[in-house]
Amino acid sequence: DTSHMPAPHHHVYVILLNDAVLQHRRFRDANRHYTGQSPCVYVGMTGQDPDTRFDKHKAGIKANTYVMRYGERLMPELVSDLKQPMTSTDAKYQEVDVALRLKALGYGVWQA
Repeated sequence: DTSHMPAPHHHVYVILLNDAVLQHRRFRDANRHYTGQSPCVYVGMTGQDPDTRFDKHKAGIKANTYVMRYGERLMPELVSDLKQPMTSTDAKYQEVDVALRLKALGYGVWQA
């Protein structure tokens, strides 16, 4: 009986970052193999709707500094293969998996 289990409501999301994020050494150091062929992105997970979470980042609410300053838009096409929403445990795993996959594809990635 799984009636006591909360419904999965977590999402993994990707936000496009303006290339100006590359001015930050911490971002560059985390992306030593970045060639500039693909965009820079932030990968996160949330128990909220990703649109709401993006708006909160931009408003400075529990915000990642890079997203607050350089976030341009959500990129749902980069996580369209994921079955969402998902459990928090799955989201934690998938967040890391998406970040590693995008980094392997040449993206500049920040994943907190």
